Amino acid sequence: MPKNQKAQANTLIFRVKEKSELLSFLLEAMPNRSRNSVKSILTRGQVTVDDHIETKHNYPLKPGQTITILKNKAAVKRQALIGMTILYEDDDIIVINKEAGLLSIATQKEKKQTAHYQLMEHVRIQDPANRIFVVHRLDKNTSGVMMLAKSEAVKLKLQDNWKQVVRERKYVAVVEGKVKQEKGYVSSWLLESKTHVMYSTQNKDNGQFAKTHYKRLKANDSFSLMELELETGRKNQIRVHMQDLGHPIVGDKKYGSTQNPIGRVGLHAHVLSFYHPTTEQPMYFKVDVPKSFLTKTK
Repeated sequence: MPKNQKAQANTLIFRVKEKSELLSFLLEAMPNRSRNSVKSILTRGQVTVDDHIETKHNYPLKPGQTITILKNKAAVKRQALIGMTILYEDDDIIVINKEAGLLSIATQKEKKQTAHYQLMEHVRIQDPANRIFVVHRLDKNTSGVMMLAKSEAVKLKLQDNWKQVVRERKYVAVVEGKVKQEKGYVSSWLLESKTHVMYSTQNKDNGQFAKTHYKRLKANDSFSLMELELETGRKNQIRVHMQDLGHPIVGDKKYGSTQNPIGRVGLHAHVLSFYHPTTEQPMYFKVDVPKSFLTKTK
């Protein structure tokens, strides 16, 4: 039976001892709960494997992984802020640290387990008329810093002046193989296929110009930890440019990856710095690089 490594007030934490599937592991770890109850905990996004939310019943577990379960009462108390933490909030903006596995905005299949929906519920506690507006988004399997606005006026001000507002926007990524060049950049014009896959062209008359600066932080023969700075912010830009470089981001099958050693896409929004839309004061937010990124690139 899985051993409860440590129990905190709002969470249960378990260490995986042997290979298993997630639902089977949880059923054994929580013998007092019914199968349907455990499935509900999974579906609501209350289970984290290492550093990402996981909802798949058959997700394969490996020895050494850490499973964190947010208790039901804690989930309700936190007003469903599952899969993220608020780093900063004022009358104009909210800045969050989003976990991998949480959608930024709704899709046809999922309406509620998103950063946008949960934060909308959060601000409506104070006033039912309050709303949240997405300024920029992170892909579902990308973790890290994300900013949202509390009014349409603030959202438009930020979006219309994005290049002037943003001071620094850095990501870290685990990519396949050892990147030989310590630093450099990739530039291209990005186009979207009919199947919604972005791809590069060097034809200036097509697509949107995109430029990504990269720096190798550390590497071994199998993987490299890269720091990536966006000069432009196009859809899937970093993912395409790492594929162009010949070193796709781990876990990113859509853009050429054949390996998934950390059980998620290895992309994390590490730093977001900007001028506040109202006060014009410089704001700086930095969240830690996930431990799994550091472990794989030792």
